[in-house]
Amino acid sequence: MSRHDRAERMIAPSERAPKRHGLRLPHAGRVRDLLGHPPHEAPIVPKNSISGRALTAVVAIMTFLASLTTGAVLLVLSAASDWQADVSREVTVQVRPVAGQDLEQAVERAVAIARGTPGVTAVRAQTREESARLLEPWLGSGVSLDSLPVPRLVLVQIATDRPPDLAGLRATLASEVPGATLDDHRGFTGRLRAMADTTMMGGLAVLLLVMAATVLSVGFATRGAMATNRTTVEVLHFIGAKDAYVAGQFMRHFLLLGLHGGLIGGGAAIVVFLVLGAAGGRLLGGGAADLATLFGGLSLGIGGYVLLLLQILVIAAVTAFTSRRVVKATLAAVA
Repeated sequence: MSRHDRAERMIAPSERAPKRHGLRLPHAGRVRDLLGHPPHEAPIVPKNSISGRALTAVVAIMTFLASLTTGAVLLVLSAASDWQADVSREVTVQVRPVAGQDLEQAVERAVAIARGTPGVTAVRAQTREESARLLEPWLGSGVSLDSLPVPRLVLVQIATDRPPDLAGLRATLASEVPGATLDDHRGFTGRLRAMADTTMMGGLAVLLLVMAATVLSVGFATRGAMATNRTTVEVLHFIGAKDAYVAGQFMRHFLLLGLHGGLIGGGAAIVVFLVLGAAGGRLLGGGAADLATLFGGLSLGIGGYVLLLLQILVIAAVTAFTSRRVVKATLAAVA
């Protein structure tokens, strides 16, 4: 039996053209051809199936989570970069009280040494009131610092293009001002860099998990769609349709589905970041508002939003190519 005969037998009797005697009217497809309108090609996979809507919801959720993760990583990396840039432009001289030494004179001496160092652009010593405000979170307000050995800080701005000799400045301060130490914030910068790297690696791990879950969901949905439309696929296969054609039909269906779900999830994430950026932490309140201050605002910027849009396209492409691979592998096993 030829492939055409087997395909003819698989078609339901109700789908065959009935035999009639006498005058026969042309069918609707023939009328459309005569009028210049080609027949509409029905898709292999229905557009508005229950499984399709469920997979759209899954893709939307995955895209939303991936976009939130990407946006959070971008905020942390941007904040860490800004903090490192600010810290690299400033060093701090700490002058501790020493017995037999006037603290104010020691601070003035440290300021003079710092100002005379090449590469230093500005020097400012903190007042006693500023030192008291720094200690308010631990000691409370209205506490007298006269009886406490509270050190004084000298803020030194340095030129990034021609930085001073910090080792020489540290040695000069140690020899001429007892109790004076220089902090170039290397430890803080290192911890900040480690935090940014850890956040980035964690974000990449979450994105990989989201992509893996998306691939698995699309694979199961594709196999389910092929099982539901098995008769149609087998008829096309037996009458000579190429595997690439059938796979292309599924790929187009899941590409549109992935774009739909990706736009829903990614668009929702973009709206979240836009609202947070416009509110500037006011909607968060309490300690969360301090996070907005720490990160310098919660807006991603144009580059961040473009990256989220590109991520939507990537998820749609992953959805489409996953369905194509599954269909081609299934058809190869059937052949």
